[in-house]
Formats: sequence, structure tokens, C-alpha cells
Amino acid sequence: MALKPQIKKNWIAVQKRYNYPVNAIGVKINPKDKMTLKVWKDEGIDKFVKS
Repeated sequence: MALKPQIKKNWIAVQKRYNYPVNAIGVKINPKDKMTLKVWKDEGIDKFVKS
């Protein structure tokens, strides 16, 4: 399932502020939430984690 471009752009902007996985509104993703983490990785958001 592909994200809408605007949602992905927003999620990337939010993720750049955190050094751990967050959802599109900036809430830390629970490690047990496999579905959200899968989308996070599949969409490439994981490349924008603050280092």
C-alpha cells in the first residue's frame, strides 16, 4: 500500500527530528506494531532518522 505523496513528505519531515522511529504525527512507534514499522521501512522513512 503506497502512501499519498503529501503524507509521505510530512512523515519524512517529522522523522528528521527524531533519532527513533515515529509515525506521521511524531509519536514513537511501538516495536510490537509490526504493521506500522513495515510501512515505515517499505516507504523508506527509515533513511531519515536523525543521527
